[in-house]
Amino acid sequence: MTSPTESSGAPRMTATGFQALYRFLRSKTTLPKANGKPDALRHLTPERVAAAVAEVRLGRTVSLAAPIGTTAGPDDPEPAVHTMTGPALAELNAPGLHFATDRFAMNVHSNANSHLDALCHVVFDGELYGGVPAGTVRTEAAGALTVDLLKDGLVGRGVLLDIPRLRGVPWLEPGDHVTTADLTAAEAAQEVRVGPGDLLFIRVGHRRRRTEHGPWDASVARTGLHPTALRLLAEREVAVMGSDGNNDTAPSAVEDIAFPVHVLAIQAMGIHLMDYLQFEDLTPICAQAGRWSFLCVVAPLRLPGATGSPVNPIAVL
Repeated sequence: MTSPTESSGAPRMTATGFQALYRFLRSKTTLPKANGKPDALRHLTPERVAAAVAEVRLGRTVSLAAPIGTTAGPDDPEPAVHTMTGPALAELNAPGLHFATDRFAMNVHSNANSHLDALCHVVFDGELYGGVPAGTVRTEAAGALTVDLLKDGLVGRGVLLDIPRLRGVPWLEPGDHVTTADLTAAEAAQEVRVGPGDLLFIRVGHRRRRTEHGPWDASVARTGLHPTALRLLAEREVAVMGSDGNNDTAPSAVEDIAFPVHVLAIQAMGIHLMDYLQFEDLTPICAQAGRWSFLCVVAPLRLPGATGSPVNPIAVL
């Protein structure tokens, strides 16, 4: 693996600069009333959901998730455990009815598996999103802003911005940053514009690099967004964001804050994030069709008290 590098022209941020950006983005967010929708989800109106159905023209469905890994690796030292619980060996060839059954156990927030972060996932300065006290997260379960907030799913217009395609490379190297200029240039190159209520997906090529070169310790070296790119999401009123990486770069661009994008998106703005998706099945279809928007359906598991969920977003073109 090559050593992490700074992205071209992407500056590091001081803690003071990050705090100023944090306050700015939080000031642009209308906090929900008790049991109300987060500001970002309010952008995903019934009218916009209905309009997103018009994106379906080919009748094709494509998964945006990677297979759940059950083998330990440098980016997944605690992989999912898949155990067959039935049938018993004696039942395999016995007459009569028997059932094959199994059980999964996993670390939802690993650096390998596709997952969605609930708004209770990020604690910053003693608070969750909307000023909810961090004490609502207990050892047995989270008490507010859990993944069950999305029990009815996320359905809307998905937009994929392919940054490696823009730069003419197969992937961005770990340590590189996606900037606001990258996002707007990708919009222009792909002739698409991100708008209110959209589910924004940003390809950095993490999955392709992992497939071709093998896994690495993504906790210390990975590609993500530069924190200043979150201004564009606020301006465009994006509802949800997902990437084939972690969304945050490592090493971080901000002094003493390892996950600035998670803090800004989840805790300041109320935007659900999806980490470690895969777009290698979708990108050739979008390129061939000449369009980069689609209907997207996301159905997290109903896990009361959970800080996230494994997820399998489906693009419908």
